[in-house]
Amino acid sequence: MIKTIIWKNNTAVLIDQNALPIAEKYIACKSYKEVISAIKNLTVRGAPAIGVAAAMGAALGALRLPSLPPEEFRQKYFAICDEIAKARPTARNLFWALERMKKCFDRTKHSSQRDLVKELVNEARRICSEDIEINRQMGKYGSPLLADGDSILTHCNAGALATAGYGTALGVIRAAKEQGKKLHVYVDETRPVLQGARLTAWELKKEKISFTLITDNMAGFLMRQGKVDKIIVGADRIAANGDTANKIGTYSLAVLACAHRIPFYVAAPQSTIDVSLKTGATIPIEERKNEEVTHFKGVRNAPAGTKVYNPAFDVTPAQFITAIITEKGILTKPYRTSIAFTHKGEKLS
Repeated sequence: MIKTIIWKNNTAVLIDQNALPIAEKYIACKSYKEVISAIKNLTVRGAPAIGVAAAMGAALGALRLPSLPPEEFRQKYFAICDEIAKARPTARNLFWALERMKKCFDRTKHSSQRDLVKELVNEARRICSEDIEINRQMGKYGSPLLADGDSILTHCNAGALATAGYGTALGVIRAAKEQGKKLHVYVDETRPVLQGARLTAWELKKEKISFTLITDNMAGFLMRQGKVDKIIVGADRIAANGDTANKIGTYSLAVLACAHRIPFYVAAPQSTIDVSLKTGATIPIEERKNEEVTHFKGVRNAPAGTKVYNPAFDVTPAQFITAIITEKGILTKPYRTSIAFTHKGEKLS
């Protein structure tokens, strides 16, 4: 299994996703600031993986703090968590993981500083290991949605690289393959950073899953030709009504899927759901640097001075989503009801 992020010798070790698919190399982050940099520059990406990285960054921050009076230690630790939270704005898992690390701190604050730090490290490691198990549960629930012989379209990368391991959308595909189903995957290249071409294709090749790479603007034509049976994507944040933020271009696919009567599935853990947001209208959308559009690998492909609009995500209204696959089961419409039910800790029958 691909190891996206691991904790080793008090260091967060990340696969360098910017180097893929040309080179498979790892970066060792020994400080929380290095983790912040890795999140910002897409060394680590994908909402669940960002959450795990954030938790490990918080643990690194605690490890490197000097011996301090309890209240001062808490203030400095919480300030580190708040600094990590500014790394990227859209992925709910980033904030969820840091909230969990803060709760762990307050739950253990009466221990010695040494024991407290040890428990924070353990909590970060638990978040990592739990993520893999959660992904496997999503695969278990989602795989029956895929029939033997299906051709599935994906967008961006929602595989092991976007998580601690196994994957969300690709985890469902992986689980179906493990059950012996023969599937073919159409991989959107995913402009402008090409996470589909660089990362999803790399994962599928490594897993020996049949796939075909297409440019983003070919997807509608494939649907019209009847070559797409199902669409599965991941998510970076899901509102209480089911509106879903995911990589830019997802909304277009959902509309096309609706027009062609193709099931459109979202696979995401409960930690991606933000019940504090009533609809997707208030999901913060990150805008990234112009160079991602005007350049590729340092080579300019647009005239100097070109104006650029580069939102990293868009929001797909819940009406276009057939079902949401989570570790608690398959959420169906009305999503406000099914999300509220599972967010209370209940499992769907």
